[in-house]
Amino acid sequence: MRAALPRAARSLLAAGTLLSAVTLAAPAQAAANPYERGPAPTEQSVTAEKGPFAVETIEVPAGSGTGFNLGTIYAPTDRSQGTFGAVAIAPGFVTPKALIDWYGPRLASQGFVVMTLETIGLTNLPDERAAQLLAALDYMVASSRAKDRIDASRLAVMGYSMGGGGTLRAAQERPALKTAIPLAPWHVERGWQRVTVPTLIFGADNDFIAGVATHAEPFYQNLTAAREKAYLELKGAGHSSFVAPNTTVAKYSIAWLKRFVDDDTRYDRFLCPAPRPDAAIAEYRDTCPN
Repeated sequence: MRAALPRAARSLLAAGTLLSAVTLAAPAQAAANPYERGPAPTEQSVTAEKGPFAVETIEVPAGSGTGFNLGTIYAPTDRSQGTFGAVAIAPGFVTPKALIDWYGPRLASQGFVVMTLETIGLTNLPDERAAQLLAALDYMVASSRAKDRIDASRLAVMGYSMGGGGTLRAAQERPALKTAIPLAPWHVERGWQRVTVPTLIFGADNDFIAGVATHAEPFYQNLTAAREKAYLELKGAGHSSFVAPNTTVAKYSIAWLKRFVDDDTRYDRFLCPAPRPDAAIAEYRDTCPN
């Protein structure tokens, strides 16, 4: 025969049983976004030259993969937060990789694996650059030394001038990409109605090579199927404004990549409501991320 429990013990047992029942009945809280990387953003963090992640530089010699020439990978060294999204970046017509290398550590230090490309030929046309961007992404996720740090489901492309035109073509050819960022894009094609990838297009008001009236603006307007889109026009800037460190370009590229590669809504504050024209921005148009 079991000894009777003291009254106090019976009360504690009953309370514990009730608490367990309430806990089981309560709906589970939604899990935090598993793709968030790094602390909550601030104006200072998105404009800083270095983000919160230390970065490793990995040279990719010619012959390392197929479909592209060579490049440099910049990858966060922190492996404690899981994998990162990856971005491939192409330069413009007769533009060496060295002029776009500044994007590598700037973006990687914010929590991305980034590869800057030296194209097969300096005079490669936009569609050739598109193929090389996609080949570089395939190499990054399958064979690169950083492959174990990359989430193959979260990839993006970026490019300058003809590399920007190639970025649009790559987005059209591979709709599984999470986003595309053409910088002062140049392409003979104007209609990009088949692009569904969220796309941020940069232009420059004094660009006389890829003038916004005949390139960036109609490209943006014709992104009629893109899930989200934005257009940022730099003020008092020319075509070469994208080949040297630029705080405005970096800030909005980081925010856009974070929002659409990492699905990180903490960065919505920099994109929506739309930034107003100021000393650096001549015009901004968008669909406001939702």
